[in-house]
Amino acid sequence: MTDDTIVVVEDLVKRYNGFAAVDGVSFDIKRGEIFGLLGPNGAGKSTIISILCCLLKATSGRVVIDGFDIGRNANNIKKIIGVVPQEISLYHTLTARENLRFYGRIYGLSGKTLKNRIEALLEMVGLTDRADDLLEGYSGGMKRRINIAVALLHNPRILFLDEPSTGVDPQSRKRIYDTIQDLNRQGTTVLLTTHQMEDAEKLCHRIAIVDKGKLIALDTLERLLELVGESDIIQVMAKEIPPASVESIRQIDEVQKVSMDGGIMTIQLVRGRESLAGIVDRLISGGTKVESISIKEPDLETLFLHLTGTKLRR
Repeated sequence: MTDDTIVVVEDLVKRYNGFAAVDGVSFDIKRGEIFGLLGPNGAGKSTIISILCCLLKATSGRVVIDGFDIGRNANNIKKIIGVVPQEISLYHTLTARENLRFYGRIYGLSGKTLKNRIEALLEMVGLTDRADDLLEGYSGGMKRRINIAVALLHNPRILFLDEPSTGVDPQSRKRIYDTIQDLNRQGTTVLLTTHQMEDAEKLCHRIAIVDKGKLIALDTLERLLELVGESDIIQVMAKEIPPASVESIRQIDEVQKVSMDGGIMTIQLVRGRESLAGIVDRLISGGTKVESISIKEPDLETLFLHLTGTKLRR
């Protein structure tokens, strides 16, 4: 473990009755970076973060956080991490301020230190004016912002966020993004899991793509997109696409992958704009009633399709 590394994960495995929810995953997180675990629901992301937060015991593998081995020094690790779970963990019959005061005392804070910390965190998450309202009247996004504030009460060195933008409105999502980036600028290391492309693209310095318990790619967004090369993505919406038409599209030289999701055909290919007219002709001549067709530049969704052969499952 080098001085610029705060988390090391080596060959992590978690099995349930023989099923590998996490299957030989290895990565490291640098101090001061925002590191993202991107993948569909059920990919193993939450299991990984639960192990790193000392909430779940691994079947095998090694985890070291800021020099502490998770198998021998769990109590030391708990003191330096903040955890924002996927499910809201607050008391809805208390106000935001009362929730923060309650959890602050659990962390051993009191008096003026706790009061000042609560005020600073309410300001950070943009809820000072609602601090004395009961949480049962909060929106889902506001509750999630208070959940983040709770995790920050003890000034953790590393913050773990499990699906931080799930079920939140656009305004709260932007505020959550701003909070994460502000914390990071102040030196907090962040690990977040997400199945939202926008989270990974807007926040993460490096992205680890996880699917079916395995780590399939890890790098900066720019370098990950280089794996796709000059590919474009064409999406075709139709009421019915005959199997023969799908196979016909697969036979085009420029086409790399074709996937079907209900009435949507996703085609990954090189020189998409040049091939677009020919693809439409094949579909129509094969009996497909095309409702709409679109083409886009490579992005994380393109990359996921390229690496797995399937679209990112929500």
